[in-house]
Amino acid sequence: VIGGGHAGCEAAAASARLGVNTALYTHKIETIGEMSCNPAIGGLGKGHLVREIDALDGAMGEVADKSGIQFRLLNRSRGPAVRGPRTQSDRALYRKFMQEKLLNYRNLKVFSDPVIRFIFDENSIIGFDTESGKSVFCKKLILTTGTFLNGLIHVGEEQTPAGRYNEKPSTGLSEQLKKYNFKIGRLKTGTPPRLDSRTINFENLEEQHADNDPYFFSFLTKNNLNKQISCRMTYTNEDVHKIISKNLKRSAMYSGKIKGVGPRYCPSIEDKIVKFSDKQRHQIFLEPEGL
Repeated sequence: VIGGGHAGCEAAAASARLGVNTALYTHKIETIGEMSCNPAIGGLGKGHLVREIDALDGAMGEVADKSGIQFRLLNRSRGPAVRGPRTQSDRALYRKFMQEKLLNYRNLKVFSDPVIRFIFDENSIIGFDTESGKSVFCKKLILTTGTFLNGLIHVGEEQTPAGRYNEKPSTGLSEQLKKYNFKIGRLKTGTPPRLDSRTINFENLEEQHADNDPYFFSFLTKNNLNKQISCRMTYTNEDVHKIISKNLKRSAMYSGKIKGVGPRYCPSIEDKIVKFSDKQRHQIFLEPEGL
């Protein structure tokens, strides 16, 4: 398995549970389970998916339950089919528990060694070369490279090749895949800014408490021992909209720099203001990253 993000963790764990000798290759062992974008698991639609992963004996639901610091069941007032379990996780705890789970599988070995090229035998991949100079041969290869495959980060008007902030991308693999007629696309995700909680006036924000009766992701979870903390909510106003509208050309989304397709139900703030220009305000959520 190449890549130690959410998909790679599940793929490696599933293979190991089947009794197969499995190797997970990633850039850094210490970043396995890193919550790169925002520290939340689940939500509408996505919460169903995490429950399904758990039903298949996956890891994410259990780890999310153990690291959760605010559980909420979204759409609680509506029918069961459209409800969505969601939790804020403590980033450090999620990473810790996921690493503990993976590193304790009997059939799974984890290596901190980036993969730089595939080894082909006619039309089949039979292995790969790593940055340290090793050649590894395998019967099956699972690619879970996520944002690292030719990754590009946009911060303001600057572009930097990266898989995650301050971490180099995987380059070269996609060019090899193109030669064998694999279609290579690009997706876009926006990462929210980080705020120092010591600089926030919480008195002006609406408080969102955790549910008193938490709805867990794993069928095996009985309780959560972490302190439950609140999220906060505020709103944009017309002055904010004017500033964003005036500077749209400086946004990577609207300057033409971003070529990837963004998530349908998670628009950026500038996207909201352009597509829903009739709205006088939009919600802004402040979510804790940890205890």
